[in-house]
Amino acid sequence: MTSKERTGRNEDSRKPEPYVVRVSGEMDHDHAEQLSALLTAAVDETPEGADIIVDLRNSSFCDSSGLSVLLAARQQAQEARHQLVLAAPSHQLVRVLELTESADLFTLAPIAG
Repeated sequence: MTSKERTGRNEDSRKPEPYVVRVSGEMDHDHAEQLSALLTAAVDETPEGADIIVDLRNSSFCDSSGLSVLLAARQQAQEARHQLVLAAPSHQLVRVLELTESADLFTLAPIAG
C-alpha cells in the first residue's frame, strides 16, 4: 500500500530535500493503521526543516478513516516543524477535503516533488 524514501540533502541549498511517502490504493478503514504508522515514521525520520511529501498519485480513494490519519499526521508534522504536502491528490480526496473544510489545512501540490 505504501512506501517511503529519503531523498537526501540538496547540495545547492541548506534546506534538506523532502522526505517522500508514496501511497497507493485506498486510504480507508482497512489501511488506516498501516498508513498512520508509515506517516508517523516519516515525521520521526525526516531531517529538521525538511518537508514531508505524501505522493498520492496512485491512491484512488479516501474515507473518513484516511482523512483522520492525514489530519493526525499533519498535526504531528506541524509539531515537529515539518510541512506535510499532499502531492497529486485525487479529485475524490480534494472533494473530501473541501466538504470537510479541511482543504486549507494542507498544502496541495499537483505532482510529487
